[in-house]
Amino acid sequence: MTGQTIGNALAVRDNGPGALVAQHRADIELVMPSHLQKRVGAWVRTTQGLLRRDEKLLKAAQNDPGQFMAVLLDAARLGLEPGTEQYYLVPRWNTKKRRTEVTGVRGYQGEIELMYRAGAVSSVIVEVVRQRDEFSYRPGRDDRPGHEIDWDLSLEERGELRLAYAYAVMKDGATSKVVVLNHGHIAKARAKSDSADRDWSPWNTDEEAMWLKTAAHRLAKWVPTSAEYVREQLRAQADVDDERSMPSAPMPAGPLPQPYDSGADDDAIEGEFVDDEGEVLS
Repeated sequence: MTGQTIGNALAVRDNGPGALVAQHRADIELVMPSHLQKRVGAWVRTTQGLLRRDEKLLKAAQNDPGQFMAVLLDAARLGLEPGTEQYYLVPRWNTKKRRTEVTGVRGYQGEIELMYRAGAVSSVIVEVVRQRDEFSYRPGRDDRPGHEIDWDLSLEERGELRLAYAYAVMKDGATSKVVVLNHGHIAKARAKSDSADRDWSPWNTDEEAMWLKTAAHRLAKWVPTSAEYVREQLRAQADVDDERSMPSAPMPAGPLPQPYDSGADDDAIEGEFVDDEGEVLS
């Protein structure tokens, strides 16, 4: 048997990772968003195909099947496609256990997908700026960045990565906070990844995607990314409808009560401290 044939056999045998995915199909379907449950069969087959094609991924899944299934259930819960730019499956070295295991890394397309799914945005823009691109953005004055690309140039001719930016256009036409990241921001995000120095890390295999992901990840702080947002909106609207349907109580006779004056400044604006460092990116 060839190495690939052996790998295929290990992936689908009764106690192999591929068979384990099939055995837990019901669990995967249970945690999936309802609109994806009809595709659970294709989702399972796609994951099994990844194991057949990637010997390193198969070995990592065999080393810790429980960790592998936990990663797949996380992807299913988010409704993201494993093994794609929505959700990477990465064979990662575990120093304590002295072996590789499968780690899930949400990609930039996954971040964007979750923003769209929340239902609050009409479009999400996440781009990188290269050395020969023209880019301008003045916070407080410009609504959105200006980015011009000479499409006659090849990717190499456009030059090295210089900036990454992201923003969303909400359904009411408003523009979200604009996130602009330079080399320093990206370097800090990369430094927080304990796998960035590994050959298999997305930081080394797809650097542009990781720049995009970092920008999308920062934008997620300012844009709803959960279906819970939709449910909250529906509940709020239901509460308003209920109040409108209730009969109004008659106003009491006599002078109206005067509003309470606490002496506080009514014009105080709520502020928010923003962690510029962001969360750990893998």
